[in-house]
Amino acid sequence: MSEFTRAAVASCAAMRAVFPPTPLMRNDHLSERFGADIWLKREDLSPVRSYKIRGAFTAMRKRLDAAPDQRHFVCASAGNHAQGVAFACRHFGVQGTVFMPVTTPQQKIMKTRTFGGGQIEIRLVGDIFDHSLSAAQAYCKEAGAHFLAPFDDDDVIEGQASVAVEMLAQLEHAPDMVVLPVGGGGLGAGMTRYLRETQVATKLRYVEPCGGASLVAALAAGEPVTLSELDSFVDGASVARIGERTFAQLCRTPSAHVLLAPENRICITILEMLNVEGMVLEPAGALALDVLPQLEEEIRGKTVVCVTSGGNFDFERLPEVKERAMRYQGTKKYLMLRLPQRPGALRDFLDVLGPADDIARFEYLKKTARNFGTVLIGIETEDPANFDGLFKRMAARGFTFTDITDDEVIAGFVI
Repeated sequence: MSEFTRAAVASCAAMRAVFPPTPLMRNDHLSERFGADIWLKREDLSPVRSYKIRGAFTAMRKRLDAAPDQRHFVCASAGNHAQGVAFACRHFGVQGTVFMPVTTPQQKIMKTRTFGGGQIEIRLVGDIFDHSLSAAQAYCKEAGAHFLAPFDDDDVIEGQASVAVEMLAQLEHAPDMVVLPVGGGGLGAGMTRYLRETQVATKLRYVEPCGGASLVAALAAGEPVTLSELDSFVDGASVARIGERTFAQLCRTPSAHVLLAPENRICITILEMLNVEGMVLEPAGALALDVLPQLEEEIRGKTVVCVTSGGNFDFERLPEVKERAMRYQGTKKYLMLRLPQRPGALRDFLDVLGPADDIARFEYLKKTARNFGTVLIGIETEDPANFDGLFKRMAARGFTFTDITDDEVIAGFVI
C-alpha cells in the first residue's frame, strides 16, 4: 500500500467521528433501463449534501494537527465547499471566513450559515468562482489566516479519495466502471489516484458541463488553461481553470474518457430523478447520471458506480430547470409572431393550434405599426413533432413568424 492510499484510508477513518459512510445504493430504475448493475454513491446524503465535506474536514484536521494555534480559516466556494468548511469550523471550534460568488443560489448561502453557526462570516464577491477565489486569497494574506483550497490542495485531494475507499468497502469488489463529475478536479484526482495505486482494474469516465469543460481544455493544451467563457448554471462544477495538482493526477486521461453534458439536458436528468426516484440532485450532482445514455453500449451487463456528488438544489430554480428541459426536448418553443392589427386576428391564430398545443406566454412587444404588431408567444406541446404540423398550418394561413428558441442573442433579450 502506497503512502497516499494509507493516508486516504486513515482520513476516511477519521471522518467517522463526524459522519457515517454515505450510502452506496443499487438503482433498479437505471439498472433496468441500461441493462447494467448500476449503483449510486450518494454523496448528496452527506451531512452537507455533497462530498466536499471530506476534503474540507481532512485539510482542516491536518492543519490543526500541525499548527494547533491556527484559529482562522478562509475559503472560496460556489457553495458546497463553503458548506463543508462551515461544518468543519463549527466542529473544530475555529473561525471561518467564506467568500462566495454573488450568483450563488440562496439555498447554498443559507445552508452555509446554518452549518457554520456563529463560527463563520460570509462575503459575497464576484460573479464567478474565480473572482471569489482571488478575493479570498488576498484577504487571507492580510488576515494571517489559513486558506482552505476547494480542490487544488494535496490534503483536500486525499480527503476526496475517501469516496473510493468507502465505495470499495461497500461494494466488496471493484466495479467495472466509475462515472464521476469534474469541476476543479479534486474528486477526480483523489479517486483516480486511489484506484490506480491500489491497482484496481476499474475504468473511469469523467463528466464536465459543456459550459465549463476545463479538463477537456487542459488535456488539449497539455496543461491547465483558463476558459474564456463560463456557463455558471452547473454551479458546483463550473470552474474556469482546473487545478495544477488535480491535473497532475488526471493528465494521463484519454480525451475520449471525458464526456460533456449539455446544461439543458442535465435539467431532464434532474427532473427524471426527482419524479421517478424522489432524489433531489443539484446540476453537478446529476452529471454522472446524465451521460449514461452515451455509455449504454459500453456498460451493458457491467457493474457501474455513479457518484451523485451533491443535492443542494434551490427549488426556486425549478421553473428554470423545467423550462430548460422542455426546450432541450423540443416540447417548448418561442416564436416572434407578426399579428395583423384587426378584429379576429387572434382568433384566427388560435384556430391553427393543435389539441395538444398550449400557449404558455403571450406578450405584445410592438404595436406601433399601423397594420401589424409583433407578439412574443411561447407554446408547449406533448410531442416535438407537433410543431411541424403547427408551422405548416401557420404558413398556410399566412402568419409570418420566427422561431427564436435557440437564438441566444434574441432570447436573452425577450424571454
